[in-house]
Formats: sequence, structure tokens, C-alpha cells
Amino acid sequence: MIDSTLSILLVEDDDVAAEAVRRSLTRNGVNYPVIWVEDGLAALAALRGQSASPAVERPRIVLLDLNMPRMNGFEFLSCVRADPALQEEVVFVLTTSDADEDRTRAYREQIAGYMVKSAVGPQFAKLAGLLLAYHDAVCLP
Repeated sequence: MIDSTLSILLVEDDDVAAEAVRRSLTRNGVNYPVIWVEDGLAALAALRGQSASPAVERPRIVLLDLNMPRMNGFEFLSCVRADPALQEEVVFVLTTSDADEDRTRAYREQIAGYMVKSAVGPQFAKLAGLLLAYHDAVCLP
């Protein structure tokens, strides 16, 4: 087990997928606080401390879906990269889109990684392993 010195902001409009991610992380020993919001606007508010949600403390990782209402993942990434206070956020895309153009566009926004939900294993087990390894190997801002 590792400590909870990392926070995760899960930006996902599908409550079933969000719950599956949260359960998988817990089941696989990822004991980080996970704050779940439903779209990019809510995510920006959470990162800026303007939300009723609990604070998303640093260091933190954002797990971002692309296809969401109100503000999609690409719009969120543009806002984050344009904001001097947020531009260094570590963002992993976690989406259903396997389209090359989406992957290329996301990497242009300096994401840390692009994961297709169907490829990260049953119940997101590979995601949990990735987050554990990433936290152990990388010094986050």
C-alpha cells in the first residue's frame, strides 16, 4: 500500500464508468483521494478551488474523458493549458475514442497519456497499475 499523497480528479460524465474506475482503484490498492466531477466546467472549478466539491490537493493527476456535455475534454484541455495557474496539470485522457485524430489532438495539448477505456483491462485494472507505477517513478509538480 502507498500513502495518499496524490489526488486524482476524475472528469467523467458516465456515472457507471466513474464508479467502475473508483472501485478498480480501491480494489487494486490505489488509496488516493478521488474527486469525481461530471464535465470540464466542473473540473475547472474544482482545480481552481471554486467548487462545492472537496479540494483536489497537489500533487494531482487528472483523468479526463473527452466526450462530455457542457465542456468536453478538448475544451477543458485548452482552458487548462491557457491558464498559467493550471498549465502544468498532469492529465491522462481516459476515453472510448480510439480515433487517431483525437489521440493526436490530445497529445498536442501536452497530455501525459491517452488510454482507451476498452484497452485498460477488465474493470480498469491496468489503469490502477499505471497510476501506481507513475506515482512511484515521477516527481509531480
